[in-house]
Amino acid sequence: CAAALAGPASAQQMTTVKIGAVRSVASVSVYTGIDLGWYKAYGINVEVEDLDASANVISLLATNRLQIVEGGISAGFFNGVEQKLPIIIAADRTSSPLSHKLIVRQDLEGKVKQVSDLKGMRIASNANASVTSYEVGKILETGGLNLGQIDLKIIAFPLMGAAFKNGAIDAALVIQPWASQIRDEKIGFTFADPDEYANPRPLTIAATIINTDWAKKDPDLTKKFFVAYMRGVRDFCLAYHRGPNRQEVVDRAARMGPIKDKGFIEKYPWPVRNMSGQMNVNVEAGQFL
Repeated sequence: CAAALAGPASAQQMTTVKIGAVRSVASVSVYTGIDLGWYKAYGINVEVEDLDASANVISLLATNRLQIVEGGISAGFFNGVEQKLPIIIAADRTSSPLSHKLIVRQDLEGKVKQVSDLKGMRIASNANASVTSYEVGKILETGGLNLGQIDLKIIAFPLMGAAFKNGAIDAALVIQPWASQIRDEKIGFTFADPDEYANPRPLTIAATIINTDWAKKDPDLTKKFFVAYMRGVRDFCLAYHRGPNRQEVVDRAARMGPIKDKGFIEKYPWPVRNMSGQMNVNVEAGQFL
């Protein structure tokens, strides 16, 4: 109803909002609003740029070259807040249960039996100081290790399967749906589940981060953007729970998103999102460090 009341926007009235999004099925939340005209009804033209990791683009967000970033909550974000950069978390993008997995190469099964066996191994994350690196670190702690005692490799999630196949890595912290695909292809086995190591719970590990200068410049536009944005999130949540829009969302994700295989999208687990964008913030900062 809100979209209908806004009325059609002319081409001259359109305002462009640029979003950097880490590749994930969760990106379909934004694509839904684009596809169904929810942003356009408010005079907003949304452009989406695929990212391998949000940790590398905080500077683009802080300088307003991107107005919004959807991705992991990284050290780069906290450093930016400490430096009083114009950035803030507006909503969750992925919360526990995370369904991430620490995968070990299949031929090492039986050889890697406990966390301490990971010492010196080549373990992949999607970015330095990223949330997946944090998860690796939390797992290593239980075996008396730290990130300095492994050979951390930086590889985009879609390329981790190939890295396992050619022996370039021994293990990787992999998000869905690629974690399940690697296991199904029997090129790796699940060694550890970060959900059992990372606290607090529920834990938000990826977020919708915005440039506050952009938001303050036109608060009305920002509000309208998030009305359309959260409508897309709720549509995603309905499909996640296999609602009547499930096939429509799968089709749209394959047509507009970075993952083109419908069977792949349908078969493997999706990220978990809070349908109201809420995060668990009632914790001490030290729990994250």
